[in-house]
Amino acid sequence: MLLALAGATPLIIMTPSVSVSRNVEATTLPNGLRVITETMPHVRSVSVGIWIGSGSRRESNAENGISHFIEHMVFKGTHNRTAEDIARVVDSCGGHLDAYTAKELVSYNCKVMDEHLPLAFDVLADLVLNPLFHTEDIEKEKSVILEEMKMEVDNPEYLVHETFFSHYWRNHPLGRSIVGTKATVRAFTSDIIETYYRRVYVPGNIIITAAGNIAHQRMVDLVSAYFTALPRLEAPSEDPAPRSTPPLVLKSKRSLEQVHVCLGVPAYPLAHEKRYGAYLLSTILGGGMSSRLFQNIRERHGLAYSVFSELNMFRDTGCLAVYSGTSTHTAKRVVQMTLDEFRRLRDEPVSEDELRRSKDHLKGSLALSLESTGSRMSNLARQELFFGRFFTVDEMVEAIEGVTAAEVQAIAREFFGGHRVGLTVLGRLNGFSVMPKELEC
Repeated sequence: MLLALAGATPLIIMTPSVSVSRNVEATTLPNGLRVITETMPHVRSVSVGIWIGSGSRRESNAENGISHFIEHMVFKGTHNRTAEDIARVVDSCGGHLDAYTAKELVSYNCKVMDEHLPLAFDVLADLVLNPLFHTEDIEKEKSVILEEMKMEVDNPEYLVHETFFSHYWRNHPLGRSIVGTKATVRAFTSDIIETYYRRVYVPGNIIITAAGNIAHQRMVDLVSAYFTALPRLEAPSEDPAPRSTPPLVLKSKRSLEQVHVCLGVPAYPLAHEKRYGAYLLSTILGGGMSSRLFQNIRERHGLAYSVFSELNMFRDTGCLAVYSGTSTHTAKRVVQMTLDEFRRLRDEPVSEDELRRSKDHLKGSLALSLESTGSRMSNLARQELFFGRFFTVDEMVEAIEGVTAAEVQAIAREFFGGHRVGLTVLGRLNGFSVMPKELEC
């Protein structure tokens, strides 16, 4: 396709690809930046996001927390807008501006009425392309992020997960906190931040997605007007896959009223062909009010208010984890009951009724999660980053329906197949102890 832009090189050659069934279109600009849209003509809103394809796991030890720090800093002002201007311009059109940092990506996104898309994208592009990184702002933001760290440490559910994964993926960026440490954050300077920014915020590492009442070509034109001038630079090289080391960590914190428990085992990477079976296994185990852990630990025995399982899946590794909050004198029993459920899933096939309920739960959650323009916009980015293609809801539903009870049991045998389960316990321990032998499935 040929496109002429004022103030840019004429006759830009682009490579389009189309997914008809989802009304998804993708175009790669000459500098490597990807633009992906999904047209939803029945709505009046548009959600647009600029995605940086590397998050905290691409950081060195000294850089730990810098992706998150930059995400904060871009809102402190650009060459075109003050921090107050950034907030006002989106508020003035009733839009919602947001950003977040994850282990494998950073997102800057905005949701507005379709007529305000040019204004919203102007703000997003300004944030990503023109941050100031003034020294005085950096010093102020250090204080903000140090307070954020204190807030997270005061959240025991967050803290027990952070402690678990820091040992589970020891000496690897996936095991480090997204916000960094006090030492690394305090050491950040404008030069350090600018160097990292110029290495990571490059066209080959940027995806722009939009979903809602928008035409693909209009979005391509809009993106090209801001990003075509960027030189072609590729994404930073990928880091090696981490080695999983199931931990046994007992951490006393007497200020807590509960004991917080996190157990985990190795699981599949995000794009694994058996991922739908793994999702069903997690759903059966602890994915809702009808799950085995919820019904057994909470409803039948009243040992915990919160208990659930989760799949933490990345491009090259994964972990299935179970969290529960309980009392000191019942923590050991909760651990053993969780291990019993691991063994039961491994040794006995799930019933057809239970599998049916779990499939319906997963399909319903999937369908509901894709109802809004914001969720569709996010879904486009994640599918491009981790799969390199776009799945329709029907494809995903068909894949869920295709999983059998025998396949779920085979996955359980892989996940719970005799190796030691990792465990972290945080709270008033009062003599609580567990031996490694007790954590073998």
